Amino acid sequence: MTVSLEQLRRCHIAVDLGAARTRVFVKGVGLVVDEPSVAAVNTRTGALIAVGAFAEQMTGRTPDYIRVVRPVSGGTVVDIEMAQRMLRHLIGEKLRRQLRRKPRLRAAACTPHDSDPLARRAAIETLTGLGARRVELVDTLIAAAVGCGLPVEQPSATMIMVCGAAATQVAVLSLGSIVTAERIPIGGNAIDHAVIQHLRQEHELMLPSQSVRPLQLALRGNGLTAEGPASTEIHGRDVATGLARSVHVDTAAVRQAIHTPLTAVLDGIGKVLRDCPPDLVADLADRGIMMVGGSALLPGLDQMLRDATGMPVHIAERPDVCSVLGLGAMLEGKVQPMSLEPVSGSA
Repeated sequence: MTVSLEQLRRCHIAVDLGAARTRVFVKGVGLVVDEPSVAAVNTRTGALIAVGAFAEQMTGRTPDYIRVVRPVSGGTVVDIEMAQRMLRHLIGEKLRRQLRRKPRLRAAACTPHDSDPLARRAAIETLTGLGARRVELVDTLIAAAVGCGLPVEQPSATMIMVCGAAATQVAVLSLGSIVTAERIPIGGNAIDHAVIQHLRQEHELMLPSQSVRPLQLALRGNGLTAEGPASTEIHGRDVATGLARSVHVDTAAVRQAIHTPLTAVLDGIGKVLRDCPPDLVADLADRGIMMVGGSALLPGLDQMLRDATGMPVHIAERPDVCSVLGLGAMLEGKVQPMSLEPVSGSA
């Protein structure tokens, strides 16, 4: 691991700043924040109007002087000051007072795999601005593997696939470290965008940016499988006239539009397996792939991976919060490293 478990046990708070949602875990309390990473700002006064779910509902519905911003993009903090203000409001005054009583507040945060030094620095500055004296960074892949109960500390291969909003991360873990990993810039947002573009090009229909997730609306539970009704009724706005219009969309064509960005994810999985030692690949044939992240719940994605790789594919029990729960388990000392006694040489 990039940081020792002993250092993580000294931390008081764990934060997962994701492109879609922000989650905060407090040691001894549990998961206290699980809200969208969105803030609404009054551009005239600079005042913060709303954060979280309420701010997300304002997207596309605000007057000119109210701006809806996302301070986190692709798992990286792009606006440190706004991220700090958003976190303060999400945590709440009562919890902030409790944290301020700790003389040396320590925090832990998830960072995407192979994040650059600027991205790591932005995560550290965001939490130090909240009063943290020291910030420990943990790779999202390791935190997610711990959160879904994988035996990451054992000398056997475990494959984790973190399906986020902005990117998909795939890795093979062994002995508590990453053996090989790949970060693919395709996530839930790209899949939604593919559906929106398909409806715009084929049916000249624009979907609302909020109120319903385009993917769920288009598939209605069919997922990436051929089961279910052949067509689905979609409501949106006509591109030419701007009037409300409903069309019947062929679900097979929608599935094909979704498959296009997912081919890059399959290529990334293939690259990870090719770079992995043969002994560990043999372990993966039995253990398979564990899927975590909000986009792991895309209906039919697990079956698509089974058909492409020939390996078992499992979805974690709570895939959307695995990363922050894994950090919380490390903070509370629930993860025990495998102790290796040094071999003493004979005289």
